[in-house]
Amino acid sequence: MSRLGSMGARLYRGEVGYDFVGKRKLWYGVSILITITAILGLVVQGLNLGIEFKGGLVVTTPKTSVSAEQAREAAEEVSGHLPIVQELGTGGLRIQISDVGTGEADRITGELAQELKVPAGDLNADIVGPSWGEQIANKAWMGLGIFMVLVVVYLAIAFEWRMAVAALIALIHDITITVGIYALVGFEVTPGTVIGLLTILGYSLYDTVVVFDSLKESSKDITKQTRYTYSEVANRSINGTLVRSINTTVVALLPVAGLLFIGGGVLGAGMLNDISLSLFVGLAAGAYSSIFIATPLVADLKEREPQMKALRKRVLARRAKGEAGEQGPEDARPADETAASADEADEADDTTAAGAVVGPRRQPARGRGRRR
Repeated sequence: MSRLGSMGARLYRGEVGYDFVGKRKLWYGVSILITITAILGLVVQGLNLGIEFKGGLVVTTPKTSVSAEQAREAAEEVSGHLPIVQELGTGGLRIQISDVGTGEADRITGELAQELKVPAGDLNADIVGPSWGEQIANKAWMGLGIFMVLVVVYLAIAFEWRMAVAALIALIHDITITVGIYALVGFEVTPGTVIGLLTILGYSLYDTVVVFDSLKESSKDITKQTRYTYSEVANRSINGTLVRSINTTVVALLPVAGLLFIGGGVLGAGMLNDISLSLFVGLAAGAYSSIFIATPLVADLKEREPQMKALRKRVLARRAKGEAGEQGPEDARPADETAASADEADEADDTTAAGAVVGPRRQPARGRGRRR
């Protein structure tokens, strides 16, 4: 068995573990700091909306020897706006000029053909109106709202309302961080970005539901035992699914990283950046939130219940009693043995209540026969 697989098995059995829930205030602080940074970037810099949302002129050239930098300078000179130039696989160029009206489009196309020394008839010019992008944005917001409502309803029915609230907060956390990263990096926001944002919501929810399902199974009849608090059971659930979450995240991030860093960075396919960045940041944020945000939030909400408060008191009282028994004087052996026997009986009752498999009860010995 590999080292990672062996560690996963030990985490699942509870032999080792990291106290994620116990250090939840640290994770909350880190998430709040990242979220505030993302919001400040969004407010100060704003999003670099693509031409689909602002409207403008898109000119596609045939195969040409003109470089992208030369085309950028020529387009900026004839339009007065900062263009975006991308090299196409056919050897041509795609030139985007935002905030250009219909009246200017013909003039800019004609002058651009002269600057690039390309026949005007060979240029493919399209006018994109801002209303089209506005319709996409409105439908995306509508879809996001419907998705959030359905998620809350489903989780409230399948699990409980506390898990639904925690999952909703985790989803909002992931979206905020992803959008903030776009504002800070300055990547162009296109319809592909919107698709990427909607895609990461499903992945983030899947990772969260895996942990919630393990927690639901582990917390059955939790009030009938006195060995673990709800927070400790939640922490064991996180550790039990930790390796699975890591493996799923790494496998999902590898192809997305190839699109972002190799396709967009090395090969210069800039059109891949809009969707690959949203997927990369969103997948990482989704894995983080399912482990460090969603489940600790559920534990916080559950620990406020009277039953869980009473359970915590019983667990702590039992542990204090056990520590006091271990530190007793050696000259009180009969009393210590009696207390130890009582503790063993209590532990057996707790194990039975927690759903452990117990062997058949031994029958009392019968007499061997009548005396003669």
